[in-house]
Amino acid sequence: MSKVLVTGGTGYIASHAVVALIENGYTPVLFDNLSNSKLAVLDRIRQISNQSPDFINGDLLDGDAVNTVFKEHSIDSVIHFAGLKAVGESVAHPQRYYENNVIGTLNLTRAMSQAGCFKIVFSSSATVYGEPEEVPVTEKTPLSTTNPYGRTKLIVEQMLADLVVADSRWQAALLRYFNPIGAHQSGLIGEDPNGIPNNLVPYMTQVAAGRLKQLEVYGNDYDTHDGTGVRDYIHVVDLADAHVKALAVLRDQHGCQAYNLGTGQGSSVLDLIAAFEEVNGITIPYKIVARRAGDIASCYADPSKSEREIGWKARFGIEAMMQDHWRWQQQNPFGYK
Repeated sequence: MSKVLVTGGTGYIASHAVVALIENGYTPVLFDNLSNSKLAVLDRIRQISNQSPDFINGDLLDGDAVNTVFKEHSIDSVIHFAGLKAVGESVAHPQRYYENNVIGTLNLTRAMSQAGCFKIVFSSSATVYGEPEEVPVTEKTPLSTTNPYGRTKLIVEQMLADLVVADSRWQAALLRYFNPIGAHQSGLIGEDPNGIPNNLVPYMTQVAAGRLKQLEVYGNDYDTHDGTGVRDYIHVVDLADAHVKALAVLRDQHGCQAYNLGTGQGSSVLDLIAAFEEVNGITIPYKIVARRAGDIASCYADPSKSEREIGWKARFGIEAMMQDHWRWQQQNPFGYK
């Protein structure tokens, strides 16, 4: 079986990808410092898949620890999820983001080179498109960013592209996520952020569960159909499937390719609230507050390249995303605690 190192392997998206990897015959090895995830995820993965993947508690900033992983495991490829990911936090603490996301990736790729492992799927983001002049966004849309988080993603993308140019053994897939939501249909794994959530849907479900008083909607004066920000929301299970498909195409001559992962449909914050209320029969109290630094008005994908080149297309709509995310919250009212 092909061994895949999954950095940030107990995180929200990564844990779903680990399940998908196991289902497709891969042997995942998880590496995570647990700074924004819980060890309990491992038991939930076991319950779903009937397998207990190897887990290493480590940090990519510890170069020796990363090298040790490759010395002790015959790693064939890497899916790189590990990284800090909050836009607002990156604006407030840019140095922390550059150190963690960029230096951590540098340590990872150095260890890969030394071990003769040259295949990587990178967890990138639609933030590399900045505030696009036109939507939907294609992979040829000019790249720019509006916040330090997005800049770290863009720097890593450029780093991987340069490695491919320097050494043709490198093969890289840059997966540009739009907005992942939802949870595994079992309700066993899902998004469990530390503190007050930075992302819309976990915030919404915590309000629905009574953990938070009301949802804060950041701005209603954007140039969109209802004034609130429009995004392309994608089910995390669809996203996990894309990683498996991307891994399968990493072979000679692939080089470095970017792929948009989205549904191709934009939904506003108010659209999402209405969908949640309709499918789950719950009213979400909310208030309009000031815009967040670094946020943009509208961004949604043209995912046709992903369908054409890696055979991937989103299967789930907003209703399923809302139902699955709420199921996770109901079954785990305080997350993995």
